[in-house]
Amino acid sequence: MTIYGAVEGGGTKFNCLVARDKDDILAEIRIPTTNPQETMAAVVAFFDEFEQSHEERIAAIGVACFGPVDLNLSSATYGCITTTPKPGWAGAPILPPLQARFNVPMAFEVDVNGAAIGEHRWGVAQGLTDFVYYTIGTGIGGGAMVNGNMLHGLMHTEMGHQMMPPLPGEAYAGYCPFHGHCLEGVATGPAMKDYWGMPAEDLAPDHPAWEREAEYLAIAMHNTVCMLSPQRIILGGGVMNQLHLFPMIREKTLRRLNGYIQRPEILDEIEQFIVPPGLGNYAGMLGALAMAMGAFEAD
Repeated sequence: MTIYGAVEGGGTKFNCLVARDKDDILAEIRIPTTNPQETMAAVVAFFDEFEQSHEERIAAIGVACFGPVDLNLSSATYGCITTTPKPGWAGAPILPPLQARFNVPMAFEVDVNGAAIGEHRWGVAQGLTDFVYYTIGTGIGGGAMVNGNMLHGLMHTEMGHQMMPPLPGEAYAGYCPFHGHCLEGVATGPAMKDYWGMPAEDLAPDHPAWEREAEYLAIAMHNTVCMLSPQRIILGGGVMNQLHLFPMIREKTLRRLNGYIQRPEILDEIEQFIVPPGLGNYAGMLGALAMAMGAFEAD
């Protein structure tokens, strides 16, 4: 059977796997995200060592990486990171080191789009043509599938940087170095820690932090419903491991939409409209695998 490589590149670690299919993973590794040269050398070495030790060739590789990234196939910096605030990674080549070593079909996406692709192939977005996947963790990203294709346009969507109106009585300037009080600036794990003075995972379920978090995420849900009209919104990432957030976000989204969208999916079935990922924390890695499979099939 055909063997594929997958890379989920994150700001903390790069998750890599070799697999024949979702349920047939042959090897995997987690590589700390240090500097671009060291990290990408370790990624290449993982696939290289697999091929040598197993005497089998990887047929295609999918890469879903934190961004922003250049997705323009005709660009000189295709496959590279662009304006990330992560020190040392602006302009870092991600796909080129793999292309230099492996002459196989490759697919490249921003990380949240990769997770969306995984959910579309194997998770809670199966059968849908239009949906949005948000990851809410160290950063916030949002990927949209529109008419069966990931939305790119100029590059890729940056839903984490939609501006947020301050909640009543809040004077917080926001954590984002680019936009201050955008969604990423108020609702990420680091922003919560900055606002409350303690890590989000240490906050009790009844802490007022979660009401605030749900309000900001509900504003984002309102914006997303009105702009993109998705069939479903998936909320993943470390912050959303706090499952008590989901009913709060759903209730606040309904309140903010205020009956304007007269669809049963919103009014009567919101529990199936705003949902956690079906693939859990594996959505990104399996999305990169789905991308590799797609690249091989299209070659």
